[in-house]
Amino acid sequence: MEREEKTRETSAEEEEQAQLKIWKYAFGFSDIAAVKCAIDLGLADVLENHQGPMPLSDLSSAVGCNPSALHRIMRFLVYRGVFIEAPTNQGSKGYAQTPLSRLLTNGERSLAAMVLFQATPVMLAPWLRLSGRVRAGGGPAFDAVHGKDVWAYAATNPDHSKLLNDAMGCDARVAVAAIVEGCPELLRGLNTVVDVGGGDGSTLRLLVQAFPGVRGINFDLPHVVSEAPACVGVEHVGGNMFHSVPKADAAFMKWVLHDWGDEECIQILRQCREAVPKDKGKVIIVDAVIHEDGEEDDNLEYVRLMLDMAMMAQTTAGKERTLKEWEIVLKEAGFSRFTVNRIKAVQSVIEAYP
Repeated sequence: MEREEKTRETSAEEEEQAQLKIWKYAFGFSDIAAVKCAIDLGLADVLENHQGPMPLSDLSSAVGCNPSALHRIMRFLVYRGVFIEAPTNQGSKGYAQTPLSRLLTNGERSLAAMVLFQATPVMLAPWLRLSGRVRAGGGPAFDAVHGKDVWAYAATNPDHSKLLNDAMGCDARVAVAAIVEGCPELLRGLNTVVDVGGGDGSTLRLLVQAFPGVRGINFDLPHVVSEAPACVGVEHVGGNMFHSVPKADAAFMKWVLHDWGDEECIQILRQCREAVPKDKGKVIIVDAVIHEDGEEDDNLEYVRLMLDMAMMAQTTAGKERTLKEWEIVLKEAGFSRFTVNRIKAVQSVIEAYP
């Protein structure tokens, strides 16, 4: 009898939690919408430049907003831990920054561009076609919405292409710092490195700064590199990674292979393997490695799984891979061995040798 009572109590608690979770799923978009609103209004930048907590009246005047409407936005963002409430020098209630809100400023470690890119109608619409992507015979969700794949869309929409480059640029600042800390010898002894799919060169600029003496080749589609800013130590080269890759001591790819299916990955990897010396060359892959059953989880695994859903919604055949899946594509591409280094980032550093 006592066991039955405990079972009923447990079921009631589980039912209560289930109802709470379904509400979160129904209105989960409110998080990204409210954070995008904060970025659009520049709330984090205003608070960052203010000396101490800022009252609602001053904040609303600074950003040109209706105080009542802004109060509702701030109430939500405080509840979600983006900002905090704190007393002003006059003792009234004010708003202040948190480590999270500082990622929404124009600062060096900002990730605001990533949020803005993912919050565009272009990137959001394919999520609503995810079920069609999963069904047998279903086509790519992005293509179904926009009539072309994500890369063809970017090629014909310069504004969207810039948003993409800005998003990759802000991730580069975070990822390269983690790479340098976790793999300080990554480019030691190398003279040249080609960043395959390097976009506007943001990642490569940071790499050549971190590893003096290394010359960089930023390689991407012609329309992409044509907009890349000049940088000391970096040469911009246009081309197609499926056809050939410029010669260098090492080929580097960050968040490139997860955009493609296995067959395309193997094609790209073969071109990279041909581009580096067989004796001392290597291919460096900075991409997520999904944890496998029994492997200890970390705080970023949920992010990796979300990214895998993003690949389903926004690419033709891209996916995040487990260690076993990486081993399959690397072996098929002709690499003799590889190592994996976990770093303090969503991605890991994979070094593959011819």
